[in-house]
Amino acid sequence: MTLRRRGEKATISIQEHMAIDVCPGPIRPIKQISDYFPRFPRGLPPTAAPRGPAPPDAPARSPAASAGPRSPSDGARDDDEDVDQLFGAYGASPGPSPSPSPARPPAKPPEDEPDADGYESDDCTALGTLDFSLLYDQENNALHCTISKAKGLKPMDHNGLADPYVKLHLLPGASKANKLRTKTLRNTLNPSWNETLTYYGITDEDMIRKTLRISVCDEDKFRHNEFIGETRVPLKKLKPNHTKTFSICLEKQLPAHDKVDKAEDKSLEERGRILISLKYSSQKQGLLVGIVRCAHLAAMDANGYSDPYVKTYLKPDVDKKSKHKTAVKKKTLNPEFNEEFCYEIKHGDLAKKTLEVTVWDYDIGKSNDFIGGVVLGINAKGERLKHWFDCLKNKDKRIERWHTLTNELPGAVLSD
Repeated sequence: MTLRRRGEKATISIQEHMAIDVCPGPIRPIKQISDYFPRFPRGLPPTAAPRGPAPPDAPARSPAASAGPRSPSDGARDDDEDVDQLFGAYGASPGPSPSPSPARPPAKPPEDEPDADGYESDDCTALGTLDFSLLYDQENNALHCTISKAKGLKPMDHNGLADPYVKLHLLPGASKANKLRTKTLRNTLNPSWNETLTYYGITDEDMIRKTLRISVCDEDKFRHNEFIGETRVPLKKLKPNHTKTFSICLEKQLPAHDKVDKAEDKSLEERGRILISLKYSSQKQGLLVGIVRCAHLAAMDANGYSDPYVKTYLKPDVDKKSKHKTAVKKKTLNPEFNEEFCYEIKHGDLAKKTLEVTVWDYDIGKSNDFIGGVVLGINAKGERLKHWFDCLKNKDKRIERWHTLTNELPGAVLSD
């Protein structure tokens, strides 16, 4: 309100002028559009029940026309009564109710039902869902991960879409050695990969101790790839040789394991594993040593990979002729060799021998790096002793076993 002195003419601001012209009388709240389209959470009110059909020859009349002339105060009072009737009068107060009419009875409050698409307004479904299946092949020590499809992924690009791919890690011990990934699908929020990624060298101990981390990411050509969501599956939930299917919501990035777990895992897994086959051939009168493949090798090069190859010795080696070497596999931490070497030796002399297997990283212009090794023989322990004993006991039978590579190899010279 504008203040004035005595004797001065009253002045009115433009805001007050407009308010006086537009809103004569008491100012009432402006109606919302929802007031004209009310929702009835407890069913239709009795007064809003549909009436019987009007005669076809009867002219249509609006409520305002049928009500006759009314004063502004009557209209305001009727508006209040309408709002009270629509939103507060039904079942809220025990006041007098209008005379009963043939309207339908009040409906029961509807129960909470999930949406048709199963989506809810939370972070989980905002990131999308992922369908996949897992199979632990106990006989071959392999974990098969089939990535089927994703649905409703979070848009990551300016066009409202994404370029998604899936990557896998085994925890603890996430590194390039145990990372697998699918192909990238362009411009989609509902990708369908249908790819099977396989981890080799998985033992029963791993199935108890490890967790599979599955991450969905958006590939970007000019920037770093962006994280969309992830899920984690403890491998102990899987039954050997049984496929288990999952359809779950992606979550935000979960916190990493503590430093104690990381240090413990590094001491156990930092060198990797090797799959070796042994067979004593009666026909060739010799021991056949097969170097099948390695898994999760330690990275020795600056690019995060290694150029691995394998050497074998049957010791004691007086003549120094027992050395065999595989081909070099470039830039990989999971090489596949499938090479076999033969040592001519009598079956009875094997009990006095020791098989040393070492894995190396090939370097040009400098000495090769030792990755890890394993010793099989009568003086070994655990699985290494059992593998050697089974070979001696079962002639002409090929026996494959996975062995953990250690960073200390007794009797081996750590140079190449």
